[in-house]
Amino acid sequence: MQKVEILQIGPYPEWDEEPLNALFEVHRYFGAEERQSFVDRRCGTVRGIATRGEYVVDRTLIESLPNLEIIAVYGVGFDGVDIDAARERGVRVTNTPDVLSRDVADLGVAMMLALARGVVEADDWVRTGNWKEKGPFPFKSTVSGKTAGVLGLGRIGKELAKRLEAFDMKILYSARSPKNVSPEWKFVENAFELARRSDVLFVVIPAHPENRHLVDGAVISALGPQGTLINISRAANVDEDALLDALEAGALGSAGLDVFEGEPDVNPRFRTMSNVLLHPHGGSATVETRMAMGQLMRENLIAHFEGRPLPTPVA
Repeated sequence: MQKVEILQIGPYPEWDEEPLNALFEVHRYFGAEERQSFVDRRCGTVRGIATRGEYVVDRTLIESLPNLEIIAVYGVGFDGVDIDAARERGVRVTNTPDVLSRDVADLGVAMMLALARGVVEADDWVRTGNWKEKGPFPFKSTVSGKTAGVLGLGRIGKELAKRLEAFDMKILYSARSPKNVSPEWKFVENAFELARRSDVLFVVIPAHPENRHLVDGAVISALGPQGTLINISRAANVDEDALLDALEAGALGSAGLDVFEGEPDVNPRFRTMSNVLLHPHGGSATVETRMAMGQLMRENLIAHFEGRPLPTPVA
């Protein structure tokens, strides 16, 4: 039986490439020198797209493929896909939620602890001989008993709050509406008030247009010079210029960032700051989670082409 043809927008790990190739006839869009002509030659036969959340699948590409039926996203975020264009064409869209929530939450906690206890600087203190030459490493801060604000209480936000609770932290959260969660987790109506009442603010909201720069200069200022901001969602949710200004001026204590505007081309201002922890957009970057993401992406494609219900549809 002839394999279904799909367009692969970006690379996957080898353990995902091999089964994808076994199941489908894969056309590698990311490897083409002239992408439009590459698409034009295959436009009549491609029925699916395999992509990642950060890659763009725009209206132009969707409309270039008249027989396109499904766009399968490898990741929980699908902000790179033009959902309106897909819906207009009757193209289904899927993502891979749940399987990465725990790892992303783990990274958020790791960033908080690393910043509070100066883990990166302390490692350097030992390696450079400062411990011997200058004495003990400067005192840092405790996290136990502090207040954590979780901006966005979806799957990742809930996993994060559960972990923070284990550190005896007070949990505040903000979302579209109060959630059916532990009565110890207190709902706060907006990001500004959440920041004002928090020691550590975690940004875990999805990347929707209405969330762009939701964490703006006012929210960052409300968090204050002793506060910590941790973004494990999407860069657009935080006003990066306002964040940089606040960090440089001492108006914000510290920040842990897994995402950046224009990544991987990161604003060089970040590189000179000792109060920022930088991470290369790898919240879900463990072998176990990436394998599960690839499996779920393929299950969505298989289910669609076999005429079965999609495991994790978003449109």
